[in-house]
Amino acid sequence: MDLSGRRQSTNVEDRRGNGGKIAGGLGIGGAIIAGLIALLMGGDPSEVVQQLATQTGETEAYTPTEQEEQLKVFATQILASTEDVWSAEFKKMGRTYTPPKLVLFHGSVQSGCGNATSSVGPFYCSADQCVYLDLDFFNEMPKSLGAGGDFAYAYVIAHEVGHHVEHLLGILDQAHSRMSQASKTESNQISVRIELLADFYAGVWGYHENAMFGSLEEGDLEEAIAAAQKIGDDYLQKKAQGYSMPESFTHGTSAQRVKWLKKGLKSGNMKEGDTFSVAYSSL
Repeated sequence: MDLSGRRQSTNVEDRRGNGGKIAGGLGIGGAIIAGLIALLMGGDPSEVVQQLATQTGETEAYTPTEQEEQLKVFATQILASTEDVWSAEFKKMGRTYTPPKLVLFHGSVQSGCGNATSSVGPFYCSADQCVYLDLDFFNEMPKSLGAGGDFAYAYVIAHEVGHHVEHLLGILDQAHSRMSQASKTESNQISVRIELLADFYAGVWGYHENAMFGSLEEGDLEEAIAAAQKIGDDYLQKKAQGYSMPESFTHGTSAQRVKWLKKGLKSGNMKEGDTFSVAYSSL
């Protein structure tokens, strides 16, 4: 991506100096995989890494590297882009877009949704309307997930901001309310619909980002699509245990995630992203 001269968002809180425990036995890459698999299997990923940290980890003082500071600039530029794009899209709907805050952390963090570790990867909390990001995740994506590149990293941020868009539109709260009253299987399926819609919104952002600024370069789209493929439930479960359990999927298969991301990238039209009215088998 060409972000030369682009502004950085000021809706950022840097908590990286607070430190935090990390799982020394696995390293952050292994911890990310362990946490993701725990999430897909219906467990609590934070508990997995808290146990690992108790056994092998220790609190580390944080000193940002030059590369991490560059990633911080990149992340704040992408956040600024989402602010520009979604402000324009909400204006078309006669609404005002209120951007989320990006909270940068290292190791672990206290959010409005509870304590979390880097193992869960970037996440959005609707309780405090913040996107939480440990920049180490971007360094580990090529190593642990086999996906990297600036537009892949941008897709990760745009996906979490997509959850914020869902929240502002009332979609996220309605879905969470349904999940609280549903069976485990149905709740998982609603979760998949939420995640695929966030993928679609990430694609919508990418479409308008490029239309506004002409920032996409050769290979960028392929980077994001490769990332979506590598974080599908089926891919991660097969990587961890050699087989997948569709009833436990909470984010969607690789094919589904790629499909909805590409749909948003192609159309840029929010109205084409309804993941809730179609049959689950058609997602």
